[in-house]
Amino acid sequence: MRCKHWRRVPLNLVQEARQLAPAGCVDRAVQCQLSVHEGDEHYGLLAELDDYGVALWLRWREHWMNLVVLRDCPVAASDPDGDGCCLFAGHPEQHTWEDTPKEVSCTS
Repeated sequence: MRCKHWRRVPLNLVQEARQLAPAGCVDRAVQCQLSVHEGDEHYGLLAELDDYGVALWLRWREHWMNLVVLRDCPVAASDPDGDGCCLFAGHPEQHTWEDTPKEVSCTS
């Protein structure tokens, strides 16, 4: 399950992010993309950047936040579909595909 923390992005960081984002638009609020976790540091995806495998993230704690450019996580699931992780390299907690409930067959 994904972390339930959300954060509004301050106007000054939205403007900075828009200059970095290829499409020039970013959300004004983001949800932490990590799985449920104990720590107080959260990460919300703002935009994929022009460089392949690099994205712009909002990183925050209770009283501060900043923009960070991070490489994509290179890990993929070992199952036949091989879903890739949608987080950044070196992220804490689970990969995004580990956090997805398994489908159960209705015919078994």
